[in-house]
Amino acid sequence: MVLTDRQAAQLADVLRTLAEPYGEHEIRARLGAQLLALLDAQFYASFVWNPATQSFGREVHLHMDPANLLRYERYYQYHDPITPAMQRHRRAVRASDVLSRAELVRSEFFNDFLARDGLHWGVNLYAWDGDDNIGDMRVWRDRRHGDFGANEVALLELIRPAFVAALRRCRGLEAPPVAAAGNAQALLSERERDVARLASCGLADKEIARRLGISLTTVRTHLGHAFRKLGVDNRMKLVQRLGL
Repeated sequence: MVLTDRQAAQLADVLRTLAEPYGEHEIRARLGAQLLALLDAQFYASFVWNPATQSFGREVHLHMDPANLLRYERYYQYHDPITPAMQRHRRAVRASDVLSRAELVRSEFFNDFLARDGLHWGVNLYAWDGDDNIGDMRVWRDRRHGDFGANEVALLELIRPAFVAALRRCRGLEAPPVAAAGNAQALLSERERDVARLASCGLADKEIARRLGISLTTVRTHLGHAFRKLGVDNRMKLVQRLGL
């Protein structure tokens, strides 16, 4: 594999991100734009597998419709002809490696989910810690850019060990002690508290981003930080912990 100077610099940025002491959510969020640049792609999503519910959740994404992703979490992930097969791989794998293009474009999953956002060609990377799938990266191109090649798959394989190590490191962090509501709010930054208060009102991430004048990714980064600082894993528990 031969890297251009641009690709070498972009790969170095990815590896620097994975070496920083970010939380799990922030790692997955920060990688999005970097991977799109490195792999010449347009769409990114990342999920965490929940073995108890046998489902993917806690998504972060770039350039995808949040409403469409909600449909994925509620329905299409259970009617998905490619992701379960891709998840079994311990290496970077393309959608076309597990299902032919002709079969994919005839599926409900493609026509009613992928095509809504313009996703046509995908490559996924799953982080495995022993028998546990602890996170993934899903990178997609639109129709015009064509399928990913051996070079892009090899680039993801270079990243894979550092990605697994970073997520494994996050899993090893001790949960912060439970705090009373007043003290819990003191643990958060001002912007994290702002995001949490709006989330407590039932606002979607997109509406929170609009009201605060920040990006959707930034909203989810702040929520991820709040979850980690307070030792919770969903919005309801966050609201309860903060006494909102």
